[in-house]
Amino acid sequence: MGRKAWTNKKRNANTSTVTAPPGGIALFGTSADPPTHGHQALLQGLLNIFPKVVTWASDNPLKIHGATLDKRHALLKKLVGSISNPHLQIIQELSSPRAITTLEKATKIWPGEELVFVVGSDLVSQIPSWTNPRAVMKKARIGIASRKGWPLQKKHLSILESLGGRIDLLPLKIPPSASSQVRENPNLSQIPESILPMVLKENLYGLNTK
Repeated sequence: MGRKAWTNKKRNANTSTVTAPPGGIALFGTSADPPTHGHQALLQGLLNIFPKVVTWASDNPLKIHGATLDKRHALLKKLVGSISNPHLQIIQELSSPRAITTLEKATKIWPGEELVFVVGSDLVSQIPSWTNPRAVMKKARIGIASRKGWPLQKKHLSILESLGGRIDLLPLKIPPSASSQVRENPNLSQIPESILPMVLKENLYGLNTK
C-alpha cells in the first residue's frame, strides 16, 4: 500500500495532529535500559507513519542506568533486527546525552532532510530543561507519541510552542511498559522475546526464569 500525502489537522500555527504519513526522518533515541514492548510498539508504529525511522541507544543524564551503553546498544540492535524492516535503522553514531548534539550529527548525515525528533508524552515536560532547547526546535520538528498513563498536558505544549517548537501529535498509543519498572521490579513479561535470551545470558536487570 502506498503512502498518502501528508495531511494534518492544525491545532494552531505550530502544533498539528498527524492524520496521514508525513515525509522526513523520524529520530528516536532511547536509553533502552532495557528495551521493552513499549519500545517495540513505538518503533513499529513509527514505521507506519514515516518513510524512514532511525534509532540508537543513549545515556540519559537524568537517570542511573542498569547496564552499560554498549550492552544497551546490543539489546536495541537485536530488537531492531527482529522487526526486520528495511526502513528502520539503528545508527549508534547519533548517540549523545544531549539532543542538540544528536541533531547536529543528523543534519550532517542528512543535509536538507526534514527531521522529526520523537519523544513519548512522559518526556514532554523535560524538553525545556534540555541543553539549548530553542536550537533543538530549529533543527527538528518534535513528534510526540502518547504513552498510556502519561496524558499530554496543554500547558506543556504551550511551553514548547513558546520556544519555537513545531509539534506533530502522532497517532500512536504506546503501552505503559517502562524500562524503569523492569529495573525496579524485574518482570520477564515486559521484555520482547527477541532480546530475552541476551538479557538472561548476560544476567542483566536481575531477570531470571524462576
